[in-house]
Amino acid sequence: MTLLLGCIADDFTGATDLANNLVRSGMRVIQTIGVPTGPLLESVDAVVVALKSRTIAPAEAVAQSLAALHWLQAQGAGQFYFKVCSTFDSTPQGNIGPVTEALMDALGTDFAVVTPAFPDNGRTVFKGHLFVGDMLLSDSGMREHPLTPMTDASLVRVMQAQSARMVGLIDHTVVAAGAGAIRARITQLRSHGVGLAIADAVSNADLFHLGEALSTARLMTAGSGLAIGLAQNFGIKPSSAASKLPPAQGHKAVVSGSCSLATNRQVLAFQHTGQPSFAIDPLRIAAGDDIAAEALAWAAQQLAKPSSGPVLIYSSADPQVVQAVQHQLGVADAGAMVEGTLARIARGLVDLGVQQLVVAGGETSGACVQALGVESLRIGGQIDTGVPWCYAIEPPRSLASIPPIALRYRRVPPEGTGLGAAQTPALPDTPAAGLHLALKSGNFGGDDFFTRAFAVLARSS
Repeated sequence: MTLLLGCIADDFTGATDLANNLVRSGMRVIQTIGVPTGPLLESVDAVVVALKSRTIAPAEAVAQSLAALHWLQAQGAGQFYFKVCSTFDSTPQGNIGPVTEALMDALGTDFAVVTPAFPDNGRTVFKGHLFVGDMLLSDSGMREHPLTPMTDASLVRVMQAQSARMVGLIDHTVVAAGAGAIRARITQLRSHGVGLAIADAVSNADLFHLGEALSTARLMTAGSGLAIGLAQNFGIKPSSAASKLPPAQGHKAVVSGSCSLATNRQVLAFQHTGQPSFAIDPLRIAAGDDIAAEALAWAAQQLAKPSSGPVLIYSSADPQVVQAVQHQLGVADAGAMVEGTLARIARGLVDLGVQQLVVAGGETSGACVQALGVESLRIGGQIDTGVPWCYAIEPPRSLASIPPIALRYRRVPPEGTGLGAAQTPALPDTPAAGLHLALKSGNFGGDDFFTRAFAVLARSS
């Protein structure tokens, strides 16, 4: 069993996004939730280790990423991919720079290419500047992101602020000239003491050029787009067999915690179809109301109806509403409470018989997958650009065995904060089998994503 590519993703939706592109290229892929404790048992071409490290302290992100690297090395991987968000979500302190440099040090390499470009999803890099569609990153909705507001589109500046190594640029004239020109530029940059280079890419052809040029690179830091250019280096061609999943069954549900503009449109589009939805109010959670129990009781009634369609439970809201809640509760507490509540709801939905579950939002997906106890996922076909259906290889564990990180919302807030302790109703201890999951980044997908996802799964089953 030869593992060709070892990948480390800084959030769960980003991990499935990367795995999706590898599968589309014909690679057999497993995604693990966190760093496995045992050896890899299945014969696959690539493994994506999904971490929840995008917004934690840099030192902790480095430690988790190095643990993932060491496990992947033990499984025989020879090339490594640090997957970051296609909108380069980060702060001036990290975590993209610190993690990339720690991985470089561990691998003994003095140079790495960095590019979040994913043209199929409207993410392009030109002259080192990241565009979201036709807008600079700094003019896009990411400027208002509650955790990682991106106010500078110059990736050279953003990366330099996070890195000890000198950061350079491989611009589009070089990338368009092909793999040979890219390798020559890398040699030139290294001779000038540059250790990291932002690479332009405005088309899939650019990604294929970069992929070929990096065939012997020990490490690359990228969004999921670069993955489409890697399978060619291993002689692998696209195949539908790589994305085959077991048939779908059971109830359908959507849990949405993203407040991105794309997800807000998806919530509205779902509601316009007449399907049932339930809104989560963070202020009621803070007041001590058991919103998770209310939501699950509502969902049980909806799912019991004959020929019930998907149900939606969401905390998504306009940026102004999010900011008002954060001002009252604090950014960290507001996020933790909502994530924890949605995680309990996801667990409860599965216990109610939901076996087709869409989760929207990177942080929300991380919390929900941990609460479900899923340890690894087989990657299936694409719903929308960057978002595949996945299948839980092992049944979710019971609530009692969920690691504490997924239950952080159960803590009693410090005295004087005005935050009430959340109540925890008993949930049925009946793990479900045959769970299909779609973990959607907040910015991804068309307006009809929530309804179309289930239609795609039905056609492919």
